[in-house]
Amino acid sequence: MNLLKKLFEPVDMTVGSPWKKIVLFTVPMLIGNIAQQLYNTVDSIVVGKYVGDNALAAVGSAGPILNLLIVLFVGISVGAGIMVSQYFGAKEREELSATVGNCITLTGIATVFVMVVASLVSRPLLELLNTPESIIDWCHSYLLILFIGVGGMAYYNILSGILRGLGDSMAALAYLLVATALNIVLDILFVARLGMGVNGVALATVIAQTVSALLCLFRLLRMKEIFELKWWHLKLQKRHAMNVIRLGLPSGITQAIFSMAMIVVQSLTNSFGEMFIAANVIVMRVDGFAMMPNFSFGTAMTTYAGQNVGAKAYDRVEKGARQGTCIAVGTSATITALILIFGKALMGIFTNTPELVELSRDMMGILAVGYIAMAVTQSLSGVMRGAGDTMTPMWISIITTVLVRVPIAYGIAFVTRSAEFPNGRQECIFISLLISWVIGALINVFFYRRGKWKTKAI
Repeated sequence: MNLLKKLFEPVDMTVGSPWKKIVLFTVPMLIGNIAQQLYNTVDSIVVGKYVGDNALAAVGSAGPILNLLIVLFVGISVGAGIMVSQYFGAKEREELSATVGNCITLTGIATVFVMVVASLVSRPLLELLNTPESIIDWCHSYLLILFIGVGGMAYYNILSGILRGLGDSMAALAYLLVATALNIVLDILFVARLGMGVNGVALATVIAQTVSALLCLFRLLRMKEIFELKWWHLKLQKRHAMNVIRLGLPSGITQAIFSMAMIVVQSLTNSFGEMFIAANVIVMRVDGFAMMPNFSFGTAMTTYAGQNVGAKAYDRVEKGARQGTCIAVGTSATITALILIFGKALMGIFTNTPELVELSRDMMGILAVGYIAMAVTQSLSGVMRGAGDTMTPMWISIITTVLVRVPIAYGIAFVTRSAEFPNGRQECIFISLLISWVIGALINVFFYRRGKWKTKAI
């Protein structure tokens, strides 16, 4: 019982061996991120197996638009995590309470805004992207259900981000595992048994994410030894609200630009037909799992840096950055090897179509080595964000996405056009992504070593 209680205690990352604290914090969060990725993956498997390849393409084509229209939540979540970790490291209880309360209120305002706007613009965006007629109705209904129920997703992401900022990755994991199991059961019930198609997948996701959000809120309300959430903390205070926005806005803008670039690339992807769209969905689902360790280490480094910057332990931040990045690179190298060895079996999970399996495996092979570069990017940008420097990672992401990935994708497509490939070679989508990842890693190393992030603490 004492061991279980200890596992669920917030991790103070300002003391002890840096790499041990980083790993201790990362492992449950990695399991949680993998579980969260199961939301989308199970959706894809269920619709691919029980409805068909076109339904699989529909769920995937909706992804970039969904990501574009939830950028407000990304910003609030990042800003909340940074502020919470720094106030926790500095042991400032009242500031911490006010920050949590303001984040809850900001999320409510953003939820109403996104629910209304996204529901109105999702169909026009799908038409703008030349989404094939065979899947556009499915895409739209899938998005509409997700946006009507967007509050569950929004509050889960913000509240779990606050928990992680407090060093509590175990609680977020436990609640997410419950919600993931619920999502899988509902997917099978709604789609396989009740024949609801992509609408059933969307409804299952909304219900599961709402449950996980409520569990996170319940946990936060019980953490009275660290902070206490009173009604007056929910009232927006200019200083706290502006700090959340200031710190989170660059990440939100980054996500928005990245999503818009993905939409532009999705338009190119759509030009290659339903088979390639479905292959792209499969690759992105496997990519989601392959990228999970990188995202987990990145978030862990943000919390680690935030707590130690709050405690003014900059030497400890740099030591942890070196150790954490090395572990992340080693983990990604292992994953790359597994993808190259077992690629065909992984693709076969999603579809029974042999041609689709082969196409997906070939595209995944192009990306595989890039995960090592992304390990460096996520770790070092996580350190800079945790220290309060959210602008530098934003500019790096803009450069690598807008000035590198999109032009290279369309450039390769243009120069490889032929009678056999009238729209160019399909590989352009993934070659451009690989190049942008490698360049991004090099730029992140340069700016981390410059050290201006050390002057950005709140």
